[in-house]
Amino acid sequence: MLGKGSISHNSRKFKAANVDSERTSQNITYYNEPIKDVYHKLFDEALDRYNAKQKRADRRIDNYYEKIRTGKQEKLFYEVILQIGNNENMSAISGEGQLAAKVLNAYMEDFQKRNPNLYIFSAHLHMDEATPHLHIDFVPFTTGSKRGLDTRVSLKKALADQGFAGGARGETEWNQWVHSEKEQLSQAMEHHGIEWEQLGTHDEHLSVMNYKKEERAKEIKQLANDISAIQKKKLNIKSVQQIDVKNVPLSTKVMLSREDFVRLSTAAKKYIAQEKNEGTLKKLLKAAERTIAELKSKVMALTQELNKYRSIREQLDVGTLKQKNKDLLQNNDFYKSIIMQHGLGHLLRKNKDVVNKDDTIN
Repeated sequence: MLGKGSISHNSRKFKAANVDSERTSQNITYYNEPIKDVYHKLFDEALDRYNAKQKRADRRIDNYYEKIRTGKQEKLFYEVILQIGNNENMSAISGEGQLAAKVLNAYMEDFQKRNPNLYIFSAHLHMDEATPHLHIDFVPFTTGSKRGLDTRVSLKKALADQGFAGGARGETEWNQWVHSEKEQLSQAMEHHGIEWEQLGTHDEHLSVMNYKKEERAKEIKQLANDISAIQKKKLNIKSVQQIDVKNVPLSTKVMLSREDFVRLSTAAKKYIAQEKNEGTLKKLLKAAERTIAELKSKVMALTQELNKYRSIREQLDVGTLKQKNKDLLQNNDFYKSIIMQHGLGHLLRKNKDVVNKDDTIN
């Protein structure tokens, strides 16, 4: 359910190779607001109040957006991705896929109402990929805070304000909220006659993480191909400089071989074409390089997130083994008490002596 977020991909400013442009018109845009505008809207007044209280200039915050972006405690925004089925049973071009889109649309209708502390600034239903899926990007915020800005970014506090207070190990505010939202999606599915087979395993989250990682990897590969194509269009100046030019006797003219003439003529034509498109190509190249850097960092973050989930799974496995061991010890004590109650303790001691003797022999 958790995604890393790529606004340019979600809004289709950048189109990856797996996007079918002929179906892009079927996509639905629910929200598409610049995130910096959202930060001004949510936090500017709180920022002014905070700065007014500061007696030391070095404690004032000039730009809250940049503070969060460069900090390590909170993220600028969070993204959730919801998908029903896969391309085998819910293909976007099939009737089942159209039904899945209706379910996701119904789920999205009340999302903001259910989550008043998650400010949605980008939300898109994609119908131009293999399977219909919904991207929701939001900024979590809390009000009435006594530390820092009175209105500030905080996923934990935002969810707590909505009633998800967290609990025992593994029952975090986020996990409780995810479970609640899955129930909302399940109800929307049931309303449209779709039964949700809930596996109830941690693999559900891992599969979503892997899906996003694969999608970003595809985008990076496509960008690399685009850049390679652009670079091939550039004029090879060195080949032109290597042309052997000879003077024509008793003339100001020069002569060159037919092969060099063809090469020079071709280069000149390419140069003219390149001059016309150079501005566009430079912009495209810079945009591609920025997007590649962004996506590479996102893939790295996804990998770190995946490793975190693996660590959690290992911790859960260790906890299960400890519980089983505890149960076995309790059962052992119970059976010992039964034996003692029936006056058979001497047999238990005799058996223990035999075991110890065997251990000594070995």
